[in-house]
Amino acid sequence: MRLIILCCLFPLLFSCSDRNEIKDGDLLFVTEDKSNLSEAINRVTQTSLKTNYCHVAIVHVEQDSIWVLESSSKYGSRKILLENFIKEQDSDIYRYRLKKEYAGSIKKAWNNAENMLGKPYNFSYRLNDTSYYCADFIYRLFADDSVFEMNPMTFINPQTGAIDSGWKEYYDNLGIDVPQGEPGCNPNGLAESDKLDYLGKFE
Repeated sequence: MRLIILCCLFPLLFSCSDRNEIKDGDLLFVTEDKSNLSEAINRVTQTSLKTNYCHVAIVHVEQDSIWVLESSSKYGSRKILLENFIKEQDSDIYRYRLKKEYAGSIKKAWNNAENMLGKPYNFSYRLNDTSYYCADFIYRLFADDSVFEMNPMTFINPQTGAIDSGWKEYYDNLGIDVPQGEPGCNPNGLAESDKLDYLGKFE
């Protein structure tokens, strides 16, 4: 009887260990912080109570080091040690993982990253090849295999049904029109992908 119980529990224990282990290609989603830009992103992109994210980055395990690749508004597209990335966050971090059938795309992503790191942040959120915002950076890493999708961007505040006042002011300061309906992506949209498994809060 004890042997039977152990045999039944072993796969479960292995599965839990596998989920807890940091793996190459894990995606880190950061919840809303107190910045105006973070709040504005969340107001118009939150898709469920689970997905209230304003930033996304990706883990790259390289020999004995664990790195994070991201495009941040402060530093642009960069590679930073995981421990330093965590120290910089003022909000909770949640972890997702590509399902097994898409895991083969991860090695290709690192090849794409070589040409993307060091580029500035894309503050206009209009697609171009010289700067990236966080979700756009992740999308392009996996673009060769069409892992994620672009969708028409919305800057509509669901509570008012009009262009969010924060975004209206943001684009007025940039001197350009709000890119309502133009193709793009956001952290909440990526997190809702059926190609990802939700692993829970990152401790």
